[in-house]
Amino acid sequence: MVIRRVGVLSVAKMYAAISAAMGLLFGVFLALASLVGVSLGEEGQPAFVGVMFGAGAVVALPLFYGAMGFVMGAIGAAIYNLFAGVVGGVSIDVE
Repeated sequence: MVIRRVGVLSVAKMYAAISAAMGLLFGVFLALASLVGVSLGEEGQPAFVGVMFGAGAVVALPLFYGAMGFVMGAIGAAIYNLFAGVVGGVSIDVE
């Protein structure tokens, strides 16, 4: 079997979902790190700034990563389709 063409929108959606999941994971780690920083008592900023930054990361990073994943997935799928027409696609062995 040879994959000669991929659906640009389907690849973009899949890549967006994977990227958003990674963004959520990074956001949780960043939120935990900011909570540790607040508990250590960083000087020069109120305690709520660290908590807001951490909670914001859990929301903002998945949205940002998901949007960028969608764009890059669409571009990557379009480039694959372009080159698969020239080179012949990817060969897959299935049983």
